Amino acid sequence: MAATPFTIDIPQATLDDLRARLARTRWPDEVAGAGWDYGTDLAYLRELTAYWGHGFDWRAQERRLNGYANFRAEVDGIGIHFIHERGRGTDTIPLLMLHGWPSSFVQMLPILPRLVDPTAHGGEAADAFDVVIGSLPGYGFSDRPVERGMSVARMAPLFHRLMTEVLGYDRYAMRGGDLGAGVLSQMAIAYPDAIIGVHTGGTTPYVHDIPAGLTEEERRFVADAQAWGQAEMAYAIEQSSKPQTLAYGLNDSPVGLAAWVIEKFRRWSDCDGDLEARFSRDDLLTNLTIYWATESIGSSMRLYYETVRDPGRWGAAPVPKAMLMSPKDMFPTPRSWVERTGRVDRWTEIDEGGHFLEWEVPDLVADDLRAFFCPPRDGGHG
Repeated sequence: MAATPFTIDIPQATLDDLRARLARTRWPDEVAGAGWDYGTDLAYLRELTAYWGHGFDWRAQERRLNGYANFRAEVDGIGIHFIHERGRGTDTIPLLMLHGWPSSFVQMLPILPRLVDPTAHGGEAADAFDVVIGSLPGYGFSDRPVERGMSVARMAPLFHRLMTEVLGYDRYAMRGGDLGAGVLSQMAIAYPDAIIGVHTGGTTPYVHDIPAGLTEEERRFVADAQAWGQAEMAYAIEQSSKPQTLAYGLNDSPVGLAAWVIEKFRRWSDCDGDLEARFSRDDLLTNLTIYWATESIGSSMRLYYETVRDPGRWGAAPVPKAMLMSPKDMFPTPRSWVERTGRVDRWTEIDEGGHFLEWEVPDLVADDLRAFFCPPRDGGHG
């Protein structure tokens, strides 16, 4: 197995077709004054997709993305896209970063310079990382699996082999959230000797087999999770049960795709209802254009279906674990709840940022990664 340099180059015909489809959109009606109450707001979506069709410069974004060291490698018959930037420092730490849904590898780009070149951001050369940002199979410029079974458990050996056999790292650190964190959890259980530690965080609304003896804080968490499940989890149930049904519409209509994805970015981020207070239009549309041009919305949603049927091994992995937690990512999670199912070596609470921390608060994430993984210089633990 070997890594091959990769250049992002979306055919012009694909971009022309996108603009033509946007121009032919048949818009639905809405309840007067509904705003976002019934789902994605019609006025905002019209404004965003008008910019997508007439103002957004994909070629400029493509040049920006190609400014990073992009590669692809075939692992067990699956082509995996990744960025591999070596740190500008001494004794760099290999760090694998994985995104989730409905994001892509671009989520991790704001934090990348802070990790590979810390001296340019007020840090020290000893805190540099070799950063590997992977695109999950079925997402972006990785292959779209067309056989059953590509769950987070099935992805774990692919990324372990990428880090060890393709890139030659004996041991490596990991950071990720959402479904990416699910892959990393499987890796930590399966390959503990190769894992320096895992850095993750965020709230999970999946609550099953509620134990006895909950604290008041834990009872409040369970109630929040159950309320979130009733109000916000219909998308996950559909993607876990009938993803193909959704794929027809979302793969055919760019406005449909935008509506499905953008609503989640607004609901899950720390934007207080103002999506563009956290994400620029160009960032939102870069992510959407990747989904559209690679026709990967269907394969991305299939990961829910496959993981429900093959959740893999879950439990306490014998590796150091750090949790970076924001109460604005869905709702607060108590440390005691997380410790019921695994070890927690570092617990950091921040008061801003939502579900897409690397995008929303890259400085805070980079600081906590360095504090957890980089050797302390004062004799204490980071």
